[in-house]
Amino acid sequence: MIRYGLACEAGHAFDGWFRSSADFDEQATRLMVTCPVCGSPKVAKALMAPALSQGRREPAPERAPAPEPAPRPDAPANVALVDDGASRIRDMLREFRTELTKNSEDVGERFPEVARRMHAREIEQKTVHGRASAEEAKALLEEGVAVQALPTFPDELN
Repeated sequence: MIRYGLACEAGHAFDGWFRSSADFDEQATRLMVTCPVCGSPKVAKALMAPALSQGRREPAPERAPAPEPAPRPDAPANVALVDDGASRIRDMLREFRTELTKNSEDVGERFPEVARRMHAREIEQKTVHGRASAEEAKALLEEGVAVQALPTFPDELN
């Protein structure tokens, strides 16, 4: 089951559970998903913050409030794309990435080559970061090269 944060055309936010993304799409197309507040069948998925493991086995903190609804083409222009909670998570992830890379060399697109050469001990072992496609990263892992993806955001890739 997948839980989606949903929003109607009037901006009412609510949750919905679906067997799959395709199940939501089918139900929404057939106008079977409606807003519990106003009954509108014009419902879209809202932006949601990812669930991040905190690495400890303590009770989970209280759930954050539902995110602001995603803007629709016919929605007012003042709808926020990211709520405060999601913005704080993005800021924390950016700080985390900055801390990881501050003492690391950016090798850019050469990352797969440099990582392989360091793994084979052909060049000096040091901390590096750069860019690799999903296929390149998978191949590196299959070869036993230790790599880890760093968090990035769509607005940074524009």
